[in-house]
Amino acid sequence: MQEPALATNRVNLKLLQTFLLVAENNSFREAADLVSRSQSAVSTQIKQLEEQVGVALFHRTTRKVKLTAEGLQLLDNARRAVNEIELGLRNLREVADMKRGRVALACAPTLAATRLPRILAAFEKEYSGVKIVLQELKSSELFQSVRSGDVDFGIGPVVGDGDFEFEPIIAEAIHALVPRQYIRTKQSEITLAQLAELPIIQFHAATVMAQLVAEAARTHGLVLNTRYQCIQGQTLVALAEAGLGATILTGSVARTARSDTVQKMLIVEPTITQHFGIVRMRGNMLSPAAARLVELIRSMTREDAGISAPKRRRPKIINKTE
Repeated sequence: MQEPALATNRVNLKLLQTFLLVAENNSFREAADLVSRSQSAVSTQIKQLEEQVGVALFHRTTRKVKLTAEGLQLLDNARRAVNEIELGLRNLREVADMKRGRVALACAPTLAATRLPRILAAFEKEYSGVKIVLQELKSSELFQSVRSGDVDFGIGPVVGDGDFEFEPIIAEAIHALVPRQYIRTKQSEITLAQLAELPIIQFHAATVMAQLVAEAARTHGLVLNTRYQCIQGQTLVALAEAGLGATILTGSVARTARSDTVQKMLIVEPTITQHFGIVRMRGNMLSPAAARLVELIRSMTREDAGISAPKRRRPKIINKTE
């Protein structure tokens, strides 16, 4: 003899969703308005559900709707079931997005030329189906790109702007590349006052980096002899290697110098630090692919974060004519 089908085999998700709407709003009319259906259609669905489960789920009066004891029990179970189904569907969508998604990001040149390439290479190796669109932008353009929604997020300097959410990921100590013609011995540090005695090459005055340096100089009563202002870190390095002056730049860019004509030196008295982070519009949610890339950026930059300062020694600065 064939056993009768269980009620759970006959109950569909649509009936449970209608039940949840009526139960959570205590009203057939409000539930009907939410799904743009007639009240009688909603009432019919509830009757179908009650017939299938074999118990009454609501006490009905002319003024209000109230759950029965069995209805209360089903409410708790139905919520968990619908949440599990929605979570499963969301996970499936995220898997699909990771296979064929698209991520647009903007990055400051300082990081785009140093830390970002290996991160993108690692991401593309793991998620080859995701299309990456990269814009290398100076800070003002980067913030505008994030604000306008042209990119999912940016990687740039952390500034005080309430429109954005900043997640700091790395702090870069500011260094100088000093041509050896200005320094007699190999040294690891140089004070800002000593740099003020040399011709200076640095990032353009409108950049966050230049503003940090300018503020430090003002605070210590110093005036820098800036000869050249550039946008690209590679240009700063090349000009220093040509002996045109001492370049002020982040440690990661300073490490790209290959010529033995310059010395990389940590700027002290004061030390200057530039903070970089993930930049998003406040309240914006990232797609699964973008969120995974942010996670990878976070973990891979953390590997480089702990750089200890070298032992302090002051170099002897000489004039170019010596």
